[in-house]
This record gives sequence, C-alpha cells and structure tokens, in this order.
Amino acid sequence: MADKDLQSIQAARDLVEAAHRAQAVVATFDQAKIDSICEAMAVAAQAQSFRLATLAHEETGYGNSADKNVKNLFAAVDVHNYFKNLKTVGVVRDTGSVVEIASPRGVVAAIVPSTNPTSTAIFKILIAVKSRNTIVLSPHPSATRCVMETANVMREAGVKAGLPAEAIGCVELTSLEGTDALMKHKLTAVILATGGMGLVRAAYSSGKPAFGVGPGNVPALIERTADVAKAVRDILAGTCFDFGTICASEQAIVADAPVDKQIREQLAAQGAYFLNAAQADQLGKLVVTPNRTLNPKIVGKPATTLAEWAGISVPPNTRCLIAEAGGVGRDFPLSIEKLSPILAYYVANGLEEGSRLCDEILHYGGMGHTSSIHTQSREVALRYGLLMPTARVVVNSPSTHGAIGFSTALAPSMTLGCGSWGGNVTSDNISPLHLMDIKRVAFEIRPVTSSEPAQAITATSPAKTSSQIDRAAIAELVDKFLSARPSAPAVQSAPTPPPAEEKVVAPPAPPKPKAAEFVCEDDVRQAIAKNEKIFVNAKTIITPSARDLGNEREVFAKGN
Repeated sequence: MADKDLQSIQAARDLVEAAHRAQAVVATFDQAKIDSICEAMAVAAQAQSFRLATLAHEETGYGNSADKNVKNLFAAVDVHNYFKNLKTVGVVRDTGSVVEIASPRGVVAAIVPSTNPTSTAIFKILIAVKSRNTIVLSPHPSATRCVMETANVMREAGVKAGLPAEAIGCVELTSLEGTDALMKHKLTAVILATGGMGLVRAAYSSGKPAFGVGPGNVPALIERTADVAKAVRDILAGTCFDFGTICASEQAIVADAPVDKQIREQLAAQGAYFLNAAQADQLGKLVVTPNRTLNPKIVGKPATTLAEWAGISVPPNTRCLIAEAGGVGRDFPLSIEKLSPILAYYVANGLEEGSRLCDEILHYGGMGHTSSIHTQSREVALRYGLLMPTARVVVNSPSTHGAIGFSTALAPSMTLGCGSWGGNVTSDNISPLHLMDIKRVAFEIRPVTSSEPAQAITATSPAKTSSQIDRAAIAELVDKFLSARPSAPAVQSAPTPPPAEEKVVAPPAPPKPKAAEFVCEDDVRQAIAKNEKIFVNAKTIITPSARDLGNEREVFAKGN
C-alpha cells in the first residue's frame, strides 16, 4: 500500500478518536449552549459564503460561483432557521404516557461530494452539532481545499462559542482507503454518505448505520393543463442551476402530446437549443464513455461549452441543450443522469402513458430520488405521485429547488434519502432528527391481571408450613405399613462383611447459560464493569461496535 494511503488511513483514525473525545464533552451541553454554537457557525458560514463558493468553483471546475453561493446560503440560513428551535437535548416530547428523551449518536462520518462541496459541508456540520454529535468530513479529492476551509471557518466560530476544537475534523490527505477506514472505525457511530453509487454501497456495507443518497435522473412531466410558459421556466431554472450539479435537477422532459408544440416554442424562446438527430448523436458520444458511463468532464459545465466540445454550433446565449432521446436505456446515451444543462425530450399521450415513461426513466438510474409534474389539476398531481417510485414528487416548481426544500415545504436538506426504491435506509430529507437516538419512557396505561388461578385458602383450615407437620401421625403410618408386611424366615446370621468401597459418580456438568438474543455496546460496557461474561451463539445479533469492544476485552463466551 502506498505511503499516501497509509497516511490517509492513520489521519482518519486520529480524527475519529479526537472527535470521540470531544463528543463526550458536547453530549453534556444544554439546549441553550448547543443553539448558541450552531447560531455562531451559521453566521460565520453566511459571512464567508461567496468566498467559499468561489473556492469550490475554482478547485472543482463545476458549476458557477453565483449559484454555489445560493447553495451555501441555503445551508447556512434556510436549514439553520428551519431547525434552530428544534429540541435536541433532554426531554423533547411528553404525551403524559410516553416521554421522549434525545440522545446523541456520537461521531458522524460525513462523505462530501465534489459537485456541492461547501454547501454539503456547511449542512452536515450544522445538523451534526445541533444533535450533539461531532463530525469528521472526508471530501472528494478534487474538493479537499474548499471543504477544509469550510470546516476551518465553522470550527473557529464554534470554538469561540464553546465547542471543543476536535468536534469538527476534516481528512486533508484523502483516499479511498482513508474514507473506508473512517467509515469502519469502531468509534464511528453513523455515516452521512453523499457521492457516487460505489461510495454509497461502501457506506452501507461498512457495518455502521448509514444514510446514503442515490442518483437522480429526474423526469419532469408537463401535463396538458399546465401553465406551459411557467413550466418551461421552472424546468430550465432547475436544470441550469449551478449547471446541473444537484442530483435533484431535471434530466428529461416528458411532454403531453396536446401541448408538445407549445412546449417546444417556449423552450426555444427561453434559451434552450433543440439538437437535430446528427447533433444529438455527437453530443451523446461526448456525454457517455465507451463503457456507457457518464463522462465526468461534462458535469457542471455550461451548455455552450458542451456544444463546443461536441463540435456543435449554438447561439452564444444558449442555456440548455435538448435532444429527442428516442428511448430509454443503454442504447440511448442521453437518457442517463447527465448532471449538466442537457435535457432528453419525450412525447407521451396522457397522464398514464406519460407516467409509465417517467417510471422507465427512473428505473434507468433514478429510483427513489425525485420526479416532478407541471399541472393545474390537483387530482392529476396526486395520481402521478401515486404512480411514481420516488420519495419526492415536486409539483409546479423546479425539481432542483423543490426537492431540497427551497421552494416547497419539505424539510430543507442537502442530503435526500431515496428509500427502499434506491436501496437507501430512509426516504426522508435528512435532518438533525436522523442523527439522534430517541429513548422512550413508557408508563402503564392498562393494568395487566394474571391469568393463573389463585390458590383456594380457607379461613378455618390455614395451610400448614413444613415446620408445622405432625411427626407423630407420620410415625403411626410407618408402623402400620411395616406390621402389614409378611415376616421374613429366620436365617443364621453371618459375619457382617466389611462395607464395599462406594463408587464415586461425578455430578452432571451444569448446562451452558442461555445465549443473549441481542447485544449492544452498552451491554458490553456493563459486563466489563461487573467483570462478567456475555454468552452468545450463532443466532445472537451483535452490533458492530459491541463486537469490536467485546472481542477486544474477551467478554464473549459460548452459550446455548
């Protein structure tokens, strides 16, 4: 293994251990102190927002500084304001019969993508600390400098407000091996994974609780009752925002046949350029590699640059490139998630046909993420939502902004769960709520009566205890029994032989103790404190952290 990889692994280990020490302190903070720390960090991120956005654009080459600034402000202002009054310390809810108590998870391992590096870092730091956790960031190698600077800005502000300095860490020498070590460390409590599918799968296979994010490939259906001009304006606003680097950005338009002509006219009027078949073929060869995967060089680039690279001449004010894809799947390169201002175009007749086509697009790399519809019928919107295999269905708004909660009432978030459709553990917009464990103190609301019949007890004849047994009556019974036996014939007595040596029989081995059904880290710590063993077998469910600690301290023994 190269020295860089070894150094990255060691750096990740050191940062997790330091964050674990800091978390023991952060866990003692009351709500007022946590809130003041988050307020200070949010204000600092807001003040440095444009500088951090510029750093991100310059380092990665993706998107543009103005839109990255909007994303940074969304994370520092909108997310913070939405959750600033959320209770995350002590009793957070009391119904009388059930009292809910919040508990932090511990060290959060946060994987940060190159497409939205600074805004994702701001977001994950705020929600981690708000829920009394500490955090270690692992940025994409192409975004290390801007993520490091974001962590420095927020750490400095947090420390001034009372946060331990080691509560926010960032891996500077990044590598796949270092990220893997971060996710699998025994002191890592939970993973926030934003990135490619390979990384998300690695997070889910790490043995730790993980919130991953899948790809988008968002279809936008323009239904026949839609306000077409607004629908086109919204779709272009979404797919062109930061040149398409948000996974929730529109990737395809599905036009309802009766409004197809209007949609094309509005797209042309608002800065989109329709490619002919030959141009679409040229662009497809640029967008997709010979291995039929997305060419990372085209991500987050303006439409005019993409057209130039593909050898296509377009007007200088072109905002978006549009091509009729012809179908969905490996043989249609523009049907994939493109993460750039390129839209595939389809025509369908009616809601049901359009929904089937949107479903097909989502099955080709966007399951569970986001879909959108433009319609003036609430019933149509609800029917579309019923048919779509996505966690978010955005109505009459740019999907980019609607899915993250910027233009809708969804919880504001830079990490969007894709549910079981996308192989994710949740379909929620991730928030501080996902980084807390909730203990529930439950009081009895219905008395339980025993089903065993009570023993009859008479007042005149109380039951006798063993000390009250009539010994004379027992002796009389024994005498009667012996006198009734026939007499044995008289025999000549023989000398009594010496007693034979008694054979000693070993007592049976005690049965093995019953194995536990479930073991967590707290069970192991209690066993260590009491100098006891925990008996397990092949069916025992042991959490990863409990297994690590138990094996280290030799706590486990085999049980039945």
